[in-house]
Amino acid sequence: MSDIVQAPPIGAHREDRQVKLVKMASFGAGEKSTVAISIATALAILLLWWLVSALGVVPHLFLPRPDEVLTQIGAIYRDGYAGASLSEHVFASLFRIVVAALIAITAGIPLGLLMGLNRWAKGVLDAPIEFYWPLPPLSYLPLMIIWLGIGETSKITLLVLAMFAPICLSAQAGVRSLPIERVNAARSLGASRLQLFLDIVLPSALPEILTGIRIALGVGWGTLVAAELIASTRGIGFMIMSASQFLATDVVFVGIGIIAICAFTFSAAIRFLEAFLVPWKGKL
Repeated sequence: MSDIVQAPPIGAHREDRQVKLVKMASFGAGEKSTVAISIATALAILLLWWLVSALGVVPHLFLPRPDEVLTQIGAIYRDGYAGASLSEHVFASLFRIVVAALIAITAGIPLGLLMGLNRWAKGVLDAPIEFYWPLPPLSYLPLMIIWLGIGETSKITLLVLAMFAPICLSAQAGVRSLPIERVNAARSLGASRLQLFLDIVLPSALPEILTGIRIALGVGWGTLVAAELIASTRGIGFMIMSASQFLATDVVFVGIGIIAICAFTFSAAIRFLEAFLVPWKGKL
């Protein structure tokens, strides 16, 4: 007599074979937005600033209250400062930064790509860039005055030199970080030199280039005060330096705040450009 084995229900097999999806743990900062944390941090800093100034921990001459700085912004907007309106000061600084950035980008990206692709170009250009890049702009500011005078040319040249190196070096790093397997795969498919550059080299280097532009803009805004030391009568940096000579600390804070807002706006624009041009960044 044969044993009769009862087969399990079909549904049981299906349940056993059901695939369970496991969500991978995130690494680093993760994908969640940090806007709320940043806003809370900014409010905490403002509250701490108000408490320190209101309690007199720091003398009022050196640290005005936040509301006094806001009041001074309105006064400068209405009456101007040092013979110029607030919009004239801001426009003068924006003009210098934008012109210098365009020159640095136009020259820095092609030279950086060339340095990454050609050993002779790297050998010739690497030494002078690495020589002047670590120098603070104030160290060669006197040379700009001697060689180019006290007009706009010396100011813009100083800003160009400050922004050129990070853009050029980031473009070079973007090319040199390109995986050789990607290049060989394109060659095996019959890509020409121009197609290899436009479809492989340039898109791969673009994230590094945009990061270099963001760094360069930060360096440019940091150099702005030094650039506007050269016989300026307009500009945010000039306004800050002029106010510091008269211990007008609230005006100094106004200038610092305007520079911070402008720099943040430029950085946000580059981030938006990154999201549009290189949406794959950080996902591969």
